[in-house]
Order: sequence, then structure tokens, then C-alpha cells
Amino acid sequence: QVQLVESGGGLVQPGGSLRLSCAASGFFFKVYNMFWFRQTPGKDREFVARMSWSGGYTYYAESVEGRFTISRDDARTTVYLQMNSLKPEDTAVYVCGAGRELEKVDFWGQGTQVTVSS
Repeated sequence: QVQLVESGGGLVQPGGSLRLSCAASGFFFKVYNMFWFRQTPGKDREFVARMSWSGGYTYYAESVEGRFTISRDDARTTVYLQMNSLKPEDTAVYVCGAGRELEKVDFWGQGTQVTVSS
């Protein structure tokens, strides 16, 4: 059974940092590209970051470039999203995904809420 379980969300002040984790199970993690998206009410799911299965390729949305970093630990079958210099507009439910292709997500997690507010 495929599972992607996000954690690490919470309330943080503007300018602060959070590190999200996504623990994967039920599939061969090492050969999957990993993604982070975010969702706010009334809006389409927004791409945030992706990392190739090898870890050698990363790509970020322009809105988070230079502030967020995606990484993976194949031994722990976990993908991370380090978020720095957070802004109120980063408030969203953050969802991780896994896909064999860089342009397509095959599996989704349930998400973790991130709220940036003073």
C-alpha cells in the first residue's frame, strides 16, 4: 500500500523557517522523482519544487527560488522541504508527491498545514 505522510507544518512568524518531511512507503522510493506542491482554498494546486530520482536535478517555482530547498534521503525513504524567509503568502497546505516521470505525479500525500502569520 502506497503511503506518503507529510509532517512538520505549523504556525511560524514572517521571516521564520520550517522543515517539512514526507515519509514514503509501499513503492520503490529510489527510482521515483519527488515533488512538493501547495494548495490554498479556492486555488489550483501550485507546484513548489521537485527533485529527480538521482537527486542530481532540482527545480523550483519562481516564488520560492532561493528560499526553499528540496532534498531526499533514500535510506529513510523521505523527502524534505526546508523553507526559509517565510512570507504570509506561503501559507498553504503543503503536499508531497512521487512520480516516475518528471512531469507527472503518480502518488499524493494528504498534506500538512503551514501558516505564516504574526
